[in-house]
Amino acid sequence: MAGEPSFFELGVADPERGRVFYGALFGWAMDPGPTGRGYTLGTGGLPGGMHGGDAGASPYLFFRVDDLEAAAARVRELGGSVESIGGEGGEDPESAGRFGRFMLCRDDQGSAFGLHEPPGKR
Repeated sequence: MAGEPSFFELGVADPERGRVFYGALFGWAMDPGPTGRGYTLGTGGLPGGMHGGDAGASPYLFFRVDDLEAAAARVRELGGSVESIGGEGGEDPESAGRFGRFMLCRDDQGSAFGLHEPPGKR
């Protein structure tokens, strides 16, 4: 079913400090991310990740879609915008194979949200 929340991402300035803080606060298990620049978050519920270099960021909430390109096209048709896919340098194949594909967007009023195509769709 498309549209349900499927992943969240925390942007922090320093992922190691974030690991210490959120690990102590919530007891989350954290493993190094596939690129080595952040962590995967074991919350016991909704899967998540943490990346660095994003001081003051709000959490990103991603909604599941069956086809990332079709969903992005629909965002644009409805007056929204698509900001990125896969971060700087494009999509990382290892990360996409493990976690799926992600795209950051804004709705027609400028509110940020994300699209997530789970792994194994391609």
